[in-house]
Amino acid sequence: MPTSTAVTMCGIIGYIGSMNASRIVLEGLKHLEYRGYDSVGFAGVLNGSLIVKKDVGKVDDVHAKLNFLEHNLNLAIGHTRWATHGRVTKTNAHPHIDCRKDIAIVHNGIIENYEELKNELVSKGHVFRSRTDSEVVAHLIEEEANNAASFEEACFKAFSRLEGAYAILAIDRKDYKIVAIKKGSPLVIGLADHGSFAASDIPAFINYTKKVVYLYDYDMVVLKPDPVFYNIENGNLVKVERPIQSVEWDAEKARKGEFEHFMLKEIMEQVDTVQRAADQDKKILEKIANEIKRARGIFLVGCGSSYHACLTASYVFSKVAREHVNVVLASEFPNYEHFLTSKTLIIAVSQSGETYDVLEAIRAGKKRGSKIISVVNVMGSSLARESDEFLLMHAGPEICVLSTKTYTSQIALLNLLAYTLAGRYEEGRRRLKYLWNVIYYLTSANTRNKIRKLAEKLADKKHIFCIGRGLQYPTAMEAALKIKEASYIHAEAFAGGELKHGTIALIEEGTPCIVFVSEENGKEILSNATEVKSRGGYIIGISPTNHEVFDFWIKVPECGTENPIVQIIPVQILAYQLAVLRGCDPDKPRNLAKSVTVK
Repeated sequence: MPTSTAVTMCGIIGYIGSMNASRIVLEGLKHLEYRGYDSVGFAGVLNGSLIVKKDVGKVDDVHAKLNFLEHNLNLAIGHTRWATHGRVTKTNAHPHIDCRKDIAIVHNGIIENYEELKNELVSKGHVFRSRTDSEVVAHLIEEEANNAASFEEACFKAFSRLEGAYAILAIDRKDYKIVAIKKGSPLVIGLADHGSFAASDIPAFINYTKKVVYLYDYDMVVLKPDPVFYNIENGNLVKVERPIQSVEWDAEKARKGEFEHFMLKEIMEQVDTVQRAADQDKKILEKIANEIKRARGIFLVGCGSSYHACLTASYVFSKVAREHVNVVLASEFPNYEHFLTSKTLIIAVSQSGETYDVLEAIRAGKKRGSKIISVVNVMGSSLARESDEFLLMHAGPEICVLSTKTYTSQIALLNLLAYTLAGRYEEGRRRLKYLWNVIYYLTSANTRNKIRKLAEKLADKKHIFCIGRGLQYPTAMEAALKIKEASYIHAEAFAGGELKHGTIALIEEGTPCIVFVSEENGKEILSNATEVKSRGGYIIGISPTNHEVFDFWIKVPECGTENPIVQIIPVQILAYQLAVLRGCDPDKPRNLAKSVTVK
């Protein structure tokens, strides 16, 4: 991929109907800002003219400067951008328009053959304003419109030439419609009595409707008073029917309410979300358990926090069900493709169900005939649809870029699956239900205030280390990730037994080290903590009991195989408070986006 390409992981929304599209799109962009927040843009049609407003910055800042609500429109599209390559500039911000200023598009994804298309269009006289791959779509629609009977036909011809992953919304100042397309990037349609929506995620329009249509790859939708659904996979514009479904989430769950940040709100919600994760259909769990028993080679795959949940689950599967499970980062999984057979089982874990590397991993398996089970939070996601079976976390919308409640939901659900595999479903469910009181205590004001005192001690530190053994090792990995993501303090996790193999050389006077202790590994990990302290380390213990080696102790009751769920919560709170003390935005960390849907 040429380095000049602006690869984006973004949020898009469009609305057409009788209500104020300007306000609906602005509200939708705010709900989608977790998907990208380095620039934002808006386009609509007023009296046959195209209005485009865009600039660098977060939604509220750009709105304050440009006033997206200047006009009351009935048709508008919007885009909030996160660029992984290419400069963050007003010119590169979406929407992008054609030469004639008739057409505007917003795009999430990557056009892999953009350079070839751009060269062709330039040779035909098109003038490009940005350095993005996305702009080629607007010019391509303009070119195809010269020989098309309608705007949707021009879009169809243009979309048919695109290679890569994309969700696109396109409008023409002369037509009262929005044309949408999905391939490999998330896009969902919302239907209400007053109009229709298209957006990257349901929270963008949950205030207005719970009726949704989940699109398949190559679905093209013409949004107008009566939306029309097509599929163009075979090179033809084929009309299709797509079922209307109702979402469980309500608008309140997508709001911050009394909380200053979504991150804290979602940490607090774990009192309920772990319980909801435990409320799984026993028959479905038993069916999946039987698939595990029949399989010859089982892989757990995920990215980021989901990978840490997979690693945790591999320990629980071993301890509880005596089952060996391979754990592989989704981005590395295609390297294992030659091992896969029709007897292989892949369990893919993803909050969004749209993560590019996870989808590529399961597709590598499907090519070899492998069975796919997924653990997801979003009904109708690409991962859920492409799986043979799936389990829903039921965590509700997670708006903060950082995973908190969905991480513990993943562990809860995978633990329950392990207990079901061992023929101990009721015990597994009972153990999860017991956690209600523990999580309530850990998220209480008293505990949060105590952790804030720790955050004040650590806010100026350059490095923080986290150590654990057994189930506490992936917990340490997740803890380090949360601290890095939220506060930008360098944090690193190690298995306790690895300290002597080089890591201990990093310990200096006052270096903070978070030590995760359980009854199972207490003696060994406390010995490791003593080694760190003897070299000047500041020891923070997360443990059911206090120990002499601790300089600061956070009490977390012993919960056995559920320790990874409860022990991570104090560090989630610590990461949040470190972010606030250091002036960071915990909901929107720099350079990060909620769901990575491109390479």
